[in-house]
Amino acid sequence: MSTFQYGGNVFANGIRQHYLRYGGAGEGRAARPPVIIIPGITSPAITWGFVGERFGRTYDTYILDVRGRGLSEASATLNYSLDAQADDVLAFAAALGLSNYILVGHSMGGRIAFRAARSRPAALAKVVAVDPPVSGPGRRAYPAKLPWYVDSIALASRGTDKEGMRAFCPTWTDEQLQLRAEWLHTCDERAIRESFDGFHTDDIHQDLPEITVPVLLLLAGRGDVVLDADVEEIRGLLPDVQAVRVPNAGHMIPWDDEEGFYRAFGDFLGQPL
Repeated sequence: MSTFQYGGNVFANGIRQHYLRYGGAGEGRAARPPVIIIPGITSPAITWGFVGERFGRTYDTYILDVRGRGLSEASATLNYSLDAQADDVLAFAAALGLSNYILVGHSMGGRIAFRAARSRPAALAKVVAVDPPVSGPGRRAYPAKLPWYVDSIALASRGTDKEGMRAFCPTWTDEQLQLRAEWLHTCDERAIRESFDGFHTDDIHQDLPEITVPVLLLLAGRGDVVLDADVEEIRGLLPDVQAVRVPNAGHMIPWDDEEGFYRAFGDFLGQPL
């Protein structure tokens, strides 16, 4: 039985923010912290729907369309900075009256969660950063290349199907590829370019000592986005951070090993998934 509740829009931080809600507040979920999922750089909320379905069994779950993606606001003049994205998350939670909430951010979404947590919002309970890029000023570059994003968006914008997306994501299932082909065109190219540039100009390491809530690093066992040396550096800035790897997964962890992804949370959220 599906846990999907509805899709909605809210005006928060001066823009229209679209989201999908899973689980709702019934069947014991009202007593547990709500979860806000922040997807990565080219992942509209709907592409995380299969994760929302699982989270919704246990938690009242909201998946955001980050500005410039999916059905959230986009424009030629919209501010696509990390600060603006972090402010969006905080304003979204406030607009919906969420308290004691948990942020779960994948890749770029993990960086957004760190930046949001830096301001120590009273309603934030925990942060899970899923394989967040640790690139930044003076650091090694993010391993993915910008043309991979731009070229796939251009293809989707002209109109393509799962076969067109297969060259970019060869290990994905037909269903996952078809969904990406359907929704990738909603990713504003300027938003993607500015977020990608931000991977190299924004220093998230300076945010870490300011974070006072529990943090879980949920990391890919395969890939080079977050190395063991990076984890040790993060521990030096955030001593109580927990870190767990999913051995059989690359950067797109729930696509590569969905059950391993859920197991990796353990009891960090309060209840296992």
